[in-house]
Parts: sequence; structure tokens; C-alpha cells
Amino acid sequence: VECLDLQRERWLQLAELPSRRCRAGLALLDGRVFTVGGFNGSLRVRTVEIYDPARDQWSQAPSMDARRSTLGVAVLNNQIYAVGGFDGSTGLNSAERYDPHTEEWSAIAAMSTRRSSVGVGVLNGLLYAVGGYDGASRQCLSSVERYDPKEEEWSLVADMSARRSGAGVGVLEGVLYAVGGHDGPLVRKSVECYHPDTNSWSHVPDMALARRNAGVVAMDGLLYVVGGDDGSSNLSSVEATTQSQSLEHPEHIHDHRS
Repeated sequence: VECLDLQRERWLQLAELPSRRCRAGLALLDGRVFTVGGFNGSLRVRTVEIYDPARDQWSQAPSMDARRSTLGVAVLNNQIYAVGGFDGSTGLNSAERYDPHTEEWSAIAAMSTRRSSVGVGVLNGLLYAVGGYDGASRQCLSSVERYDPKEEEWSLVADMSARRSGAGVGVLEGVLYAVGGHDGPLVRKSVECYHPDTNSWSHVPDMALARRNAGVVAMDGLLYVVGGDDGSSNLSSVEATTQSQSLEHPEHIHDHRS
């Protein structure tokens, strides 16, 4: 596990995860990092582990109800949502949420579409599930739906202009970004953003590199796109943008393929 110290402009090594996992979801809640689900090389898992940065230690949290890898994870109203994913046999349209006060997972309404490799983001109190792969049509998805926790239901919004499975999703200054992803063998470097006031998507300049399954996070007015893969190699590079800039490599951030 690594973290980027933006003040010192360097990556730091942290305590290793207690168990091996890839294709997991990450969430930050109450100053702790939750690693949710994933694939351990043999099985899709339902387990959850929590990182405490003050102690540089990991601990176990209650497991999800369903096994999920390539899921989407986000925090809404101080609860962690685990959306879609793949359980080892089929893509999932189910979703569940974790309440840190009761330390329990509970099911919420199912999405209209099965979505593995789904990107999720929270905008204006709503949870968005972006693209993914439904497994049935064997096509990547351009569709997007959002969950309203007050109404406890999902509704479709405007489709993206491109099919994107494994897209990174981030929110910056009231706009939701869908970054990269793939459509079959084509790994994308394109980026588009969703405007909730007009229920429409618009293009922003491409990334420097095509990438899917990247991490995306907004911090200090910048949207960072971290790692992922280009279809043949894993990437250790990082790109960043402001809302008024194209995506570009900050010179201080380490950039090479691994």
C-alpha cells in the first residue's frame, strides 16, 4: 500500500494489507480507509479491512452480504455503499450499505442493470453508477443510473457518449467525471463529465495515457487519476487536472510503467 504526500511531493510506503486482494473498492470514512471486497486469486471476497493512518495498522470490519469484486464503492451520508460487481459467476445489480454506528451491512434497492467494473461517485447527495459490464449482452455499458437515498430508488440519467467499463469516476466542483475505461479491447484515454443541471455529458481533453481501472480522487482543487492499466501493462503513472485545465502530468509526480 502506498500513499501520496502532496506537501512533500513523494509516495510513502504503508503497512501491508492483512490479506491479498485486487479489484477491491476503497472508501474514506471518519479518517479511516476501508478496503471493500475484491479478488484474492481464488475467490471473490465479501471481507472488509480498515486502515488507521494514526497507527499505520489494519483491522477487520464486518463483511458484506455478497461477494463482490470489480465493485463500485462510495460514501454518502456517512455510510459506505458497495455497488454492483462480480461474484464469481455473474455480474451484480444488487447494492448494499454499511452503517458505521451499527457496524452492519444492509441491502438497498437493486439497480436496473447488472454492472461489474462499475464506477461510482456522489454528487449533490445522489449516488451515481457509471457504465460497467452487464455480462448478459457481453457489451460494455454507456448507461448511468443514480440512487436517491431519500426515495430509496434508482433512476436512469443521460447515457455517456461512449461505452466505458472500468472507468474511473471522480467529482470536482459540482461536476462528475468519467475517466478512461474500456470498450472491449479498446482502452480509452478520453474523459467526459456529467452536468446534473442539464442532465448532459460533455467532453474534456483526453488524458496523456489510455487507462482503465484507475483510481480517481479530488483533492485541493485537483482531480487525480492514479494507476490502472492500458490493456497490456499495469501503470504507476499519475495525471491530474483542474476544472479549467486539460489532464496533464504534474512534473513532480512519478511516472513510469510497471
